[in-house]
Amino acid sequence: MSSGMSSVTATRIGFLAILLWATLAFFTAATGKVPPFLLTALTFGIGGAVGLGAALAGPGLGVLRQRPLAYLHGVGGLFGYHFLYFTALKLAPAAEAGLIAYLWPLLIVLLSAFLPGGGLRRVHVIGAFMGFAGTVVLLAGKGGFSGIEMRFLPGYLAAFACAFIWSSYSVASRHFADVPTQAVAGFCLATAVLAALCHIAWEDTVWPASAGEWTAVALLGIGPVGLAFYTWDIGMKRGDVRLLGVASYAAPVLSTLLLVATGFSAPSLSLAVACALIVGGAFVATRR
Repeated sequence: MSSGMSSVTATRIGFLAILLWATLAFFTAATGKVPPFLLTALTFGIGGAVGLGAALAGPGLGVLRQRPLAYLHGVGGLFGYHFLYFTALKLAPAAEAGLIAYLWPLLIVLLSAFLPGGGLRRVHVIGAFMGFAGTVVLLAGKGGFSGIEMRFLPGYLAAFACAFIWSSYSVASRHFADVPTQAVAGFCLATAVLAALCHIAWEDTVWPASAGEWTAVALLGIGPVGLAFYTWDIGMKRGDVRLLGVASYAAPVLSTLLLVATGFSAPSLSLAVACALIVGGAFVATRR
């Protein structure tokens, strides 16, 4: 990754991560009954291999030798987010846990104020809150909300912690701009190992049952759990962090649109309203 890359180019590359994450639900649904930590281990292993290929084609495997703090940041962000997210889903209803976890784009916008030259403006905050409102409408329209109950507090806290960890990882990437993006391969492989250990400790092994399910696992590892993390790294290190934070709210809407287009979900009024809010929030955030 060239240090001379413009902010506009890096931001556009970051947008690619959001588009790839929009395919996450579709490909995950196609993997069958593979348990979460095993799926994480498989896909991050593939995602790490993608990065190794990029490293071999570019600066070489020497990029994997990074200072311990860089690995703490990278593995802490990638594995920490997924560990807490799966914990939240076990301890709280999926709808509420998912909504709290999706505070991370809003937190990215707010935390960006602490970056050198952060320049956080009112339009960024308004746009981020509009995006979050759109996510609330989208998830509420799918049903399943049972209301906030104190007995699920540990799950809610885990969901918020995962949102905070991912937003902190994303924004703090700016302070690791000297770490080549290809080094993310090492973070992915370490995450795969830790996820495999969690699988061995807590899950029953269920492998993909068909060639189609294995294909979905491979595509997950190459795309939303592979290439997406490399493009996100570039966007966070060189691009417009605030705009990428607001734009991230497009992922659940694009994901739902993909499910509708492929017949896995039905169109709804809540989807239309969510689209309007999220597109409107992005429009507001880009106003000067």
